[in-house]
Amino acid sequence: MKRTGIFGGSFNPIHNGHISLARQLKERALLDEVWLMVSPQNPLKRGADLLCDEARLEMAKAALQDEQGIVASDFEMYLPRPSYTWHTLQALSRDYPDRQFVLMIGGDNWQLFDRWYKADEIKANYEIVVYTRTPGDPGFIDISSTAIRQRIHDGRSIHGLVPDVVEEIILKNGYYA
Repeated sequence: MKRTGIFGGSFNPIHNGHISLARQLKERALLDEVWLMVSPQNPLKRGADLLCDEARLEMAKAALQDEQGIVASDFEMYLPRPSYTWHTLQALSRDYPDRQFVLMIGGDNWQLFDRWYKADEIKANYEIVVYTRTPGDPGFIDISSTAIRQRIHDGRSIHGLVPDVVEEIILKNGYYA
């Protein structure tokens, strides 16, 4: 059975910190693959800064094209809304019975995990890897998508914060300007 990590997020935009974290978690949790699950736009939380699903997915796929065992997934975009992690994991397990799915979440989300829909069922049925993003940790890259969007808005460079191909897509399309 392939151990597959599920790393969800809006990836608005995907940046080098996401990719570094996915690499580290793949190695440390002994995963065969990591799927970056690009979360669909929540119609109740539509913000001006959130790019459409297709644009965020395009950037994630481009960023990961040369990564071994780390891929961008649009699986959640085809599920009924609202998108709950329990439903996603159940659908993944049904559609990919040859895989063992491992949920990867940040320490901030773990603190709120008991409020998640079907949290007890998730804990009982899936392995969960909790990661912290603490400055000073080896391999920690202190980057946030919010800061990247702000830099673009302010006309500042994002070179080195996102993969070159993502920077090209953002500049070509005028995203976040």
